[in-house]
Amino acid sequence: MEKKLVVKICTGTLCYVMGGAELQVIDEYLPEELLDKLDIKGAPCLDHCNKCDGPKAPFVEVGDKVVSEATVEKVVAAIKEALGEA
Repeated sequence: MEKKLVVKICTGTLCYVMGGAELQVIDEYLPEELLDKLDIKGAPCLDHCNKCDGPKAPFVEVGDKVVSEATVEKVVAAIKEALGEA
């Protein structure tokens, strides 16, 4: 079985309120051929918002890459880049 790219979407309160709610349905924005290569998970907190003067919520981890101020468009672009389809 092929290893899938892990996508973790922060579901913590700050991320959720700052736009992460729409990220919970990101699978609806992805073509089927990409979905088969992904393991999309919600995470109670990715702890990126606790870094002083760092990036801003909402956060998504696409593999080893952290996407801050995440939008559906930014996350889809990061997924395609990680899979070499950008």
